[in-house]
Amino acid sequence: MAARPLRRDILRVSAALAAGAALPVVGGAVPTATAAPADPGLPEIPGMLGDRRANEVWYLLDQATLYQPSKEFADAYYALVELYGGGWDNTVLNTWRRMVTGPEYPADFTDYVAPARSALEVMSRVQLETFDAVYRPRDPRLVRAFAEFGQGMLYDPRTGALHIMTGRPPGGYAVWHVVMRAMMFLDIDRGRWAHMANLNAFGCAVQLEADPDLENVNPPLPEKTVRRLAAHWLHRGVRRLDVDFQSFPYPQQP
Repeated sequence: MAARPLRRDILRVSAALAAGAALPVVGGAVPTATAAPADPGLPEIPGMLGDRRANEVWYLLDQATLYQPSKEFADAYYALVELYGGGWDNTVLNTWRRMVTGPEYPADFTDYVAPARSALEVMSRVQLETFDAVYRPRDPRLVRAFAEFGQGMLYDPRTGALHIMTGRPPGGYAVWHVVMRAMMFLDIDRGRWAHMANLNAFGCAVQLEADPDLENVNPPLPEKTVRRLAAHWLHRGVRRLDVDFQSFPYPQQP
């Protein structure tokens, strides 16, 4: 019985940080879905749809932060609850929104998240180690991983579910941006998260453009649309992304 509250709580942090929430597929995959191509570095999984490596990273991220979190990760999560309350993700997001347009930003927001340094160091390490288990740092293939995630193309038979951000609009992207900014200001893997912030904004923009069915595998957007979004979002500075994520839905589309 004690494990159930932990799982519900870790689900919140998965949606907020890992951004890899998986939803059961209703009615099976749509005919236009593409079977996962073989990847020489990963075992073939019959029935998987979408990019094989992208499925792997979101699956591992869910395992590390949702289904099988380490005690260290769970303790870090509960440290955030202790600091900011049970809805800590929304509390931190809303506090950032109040501060980001003020004259004291980012110093005031840095002071606000400074007590969470130890917890954020753990979460940063767990997430980056998971990405690094599947991709090289700054790997260009991460663009596909975020693009297919945002389009709802990734079906994983290991969970019988889609890897996709939940919500309409998908608010976890904004929370993840703000947590990334907290880690940057605290000098926790600053360069890595500055790069990931662009991918996160790109994934959000793709999902807003695609407006995918959250319960069934979705067909892809036109390739030229994905290229246009990538050109717009993957090279913006993080201060510009701060502006973009103040809109609702967020970020503002080009």
